[in-house]
Amino acid sequence: MHRTKENNLSRIVMLSTIAALGGFLFGFDSGVINGTVDALQTAFHSDAIGTGFNVASVLLGCAIGAFFAGMLADKFGRKATLIGAAIAFIISAWGSGISSSSSEFIVYRLLGGLAVGAASILSPAYIGEIAPPKIRGRLISLQQLAIVLGLFFAFFSNYNLATVAGGTSAKLWWGYDAWQWMFWVELLPAFVFFVSLLFIPESPRYLVAVHKTEKATQILAGITNLENAKKQVAEIRKTVLQERKPRLSDILRQKTKKIHPIVWVGVGLAALQTFTGIDVVFYYGAVLWQAAGFTEGDALLTNVIIGGVNIGFTILAMFLVDRVGRKPLLLIGGLGQAVMLGLMAVIFQLSADDAVEGIEMSGTIGLMALFAAIGFIAFFALTWGPVMWVMLGEMFPNKFRGAALAVAGMANWLANFLVTITFPVILARFGLGVSYGIYAVFGVVAFVFVYRYVHETKGKTLEELSLEQE
Repeated sequence: MHRTKENNLSRIVMLSTIAALGGFLFGFDSGVINGTVDALQTAFHSDAIGTGFNVASVLLGCAIGAFFAGMLADKFGRKATLIGAAIAFIISAWGSGISSSSSEFIVYRLLGGLAVGAASILSPAYIGEIAPPKIRGRLISLQQLAIVLGLFFAFFSNYNLATVAGGTSAKLWWGYDAWQWMFWVELLPAFVFFVSLLFIPESPRYLVAVHKTEKATQILAGITNLENAKKQVAEIRKTVLQERKPRLSDILRQKTKKIHPIVWVGVGLAALQTFTGIDVVFYYGAVLWQAAGFTEGDALLTNVIIGGVNIGFTILAMFLVDRVGRKPLLLIGGLGQAVMLGLMAVIFQLSADDAVEGIEMSGTIGLMALFAAIGFIAFFALTWGPVMWVMLGEMFPNKFRGAALAVAGMANWLANFLVTITFPVILARFGLGVSYGIYAVFGVVAFVFVYRYVHETKGKTLEELSLEQE
C-alpha cells in the first residue's frame, strides 16, 4: 500500500469513498422519484395534491433526519449512525416498490428521507474528520460528486427501465411494473454501503470526545504515522469537551446564551444553496425543454444529459477547491448562478404572456434558454453544489460539530421543502419569468452573504478552525 511521509493516502481515499457512498444514495434516492411521478398517480389513483405530497414527503424526512443525525452521531458515533442510515435506505427502497397506496408509499419515503438527511451531513463530516488539511476540500467534494453520480444513475436507470418496459406503468419482470423496479435498483448500492461501513473505523475526533484516546491514536496511526497521530490526538483534546458528550445546547455561547455566530453562517450557507434556484431548474426543467422544442418523451433522456454536465463540473470543482479556496468559488458561483437564472427569467418573460400555460421559443432564443440552463447547472456544480458541503464538513468547532451540522442540515432540507411547495404557487401567480427572477436575486444575496460573513478554511486543520471560533 502506498504511503507518503505523512499520510497513507490510499487508505484515506478508500475511507472517504466509502463514506461518500452515502452521498450516492442521497442522489439516487432524490432522482429516482422524477421518473415515477405519473406512474405513481396512476397506481395509487391519487389527485394532484396527493401526488405532490408523494414527491415532497421525502424532504420532510430529510429535514428530520439531518437534525437528529448530528445529535445521534455525537451520542453513538459517526459509524453507527451511518450504518443506521444504510439500513433505512434498504427498507425504504424495498418498501417504496411494494407500496399499494399513497399512505404506505409516504411512510417508506419518509424513512428514505431520514436516511438521506443523515447521509447528507454525516458523510462529509466523517470525511472531514479523517482527511489531511491539504486535500480535505477535494475529499469532502467526493460527497457532491457521489450525489450527482447518484442522480445520473437514477436518471439513467429510469430511462432504460422505462424503455425496456415500454413505459413507467408497464409490466417489466416477474409481473412487477417498471416504476417498482426503479426503486428496487437502489437496493444494490444500499447493500454495498451497509457492508462497506462495517469495515471502516470510527471517527478519531469522536473517539477523543468520548475519552477513547488510545483507540483514536491507533486509527490515526493507520492513516498517518504514530508520531503525527499522537500530536493530532493532543491537539484534538484541546478542542473537545472533556467532561461530557456534546449536546445540542452547546451551540449556545455560555455567557450570552445566544446561538454561536458560526452556526448562523452555516445555516445561511445551507439555505442559500437551495434558494439560489437549483431545485426549480431541476424539478421544473421539463417546461424549458419542451418550450425549446423537445418532445415530452425526451424528458428522461434530457435528465441524463444534464446529469452528465453536473458530473463533469463537479469533478472540475474537486481540482479547484483546495487550490482556489472555498470563499472565491462561492463568490463566483453566487454571481454566475444569478446571471444565468436572470437570463432565463428574461427569456421566459419575453416569450410568453402566460408562462404557466405555454411558452413558444424557436431558433436563437430557444438555444439561449437551453445554454443558460446548462450554464446555471455548471456554475452550481462547480461552486455551491460541492463547496457548501465542504464548508459544513469543516467550519464548525469540534465541541459542537454534530449539533451545528444538525441545525444547518435541517435548514438546507427545510429550504428545499419550502421551495418545492411554494414554486408552483409563485409560478401560477406570476409566471415563469418572474418566478425564476426571484431566485436570481438570491444569487446576489448569496454573493453578499459570503463576502461579509464567510471566512476561508482552506489548508487549516480542524483544530485550528476550532480555536478560531473560541
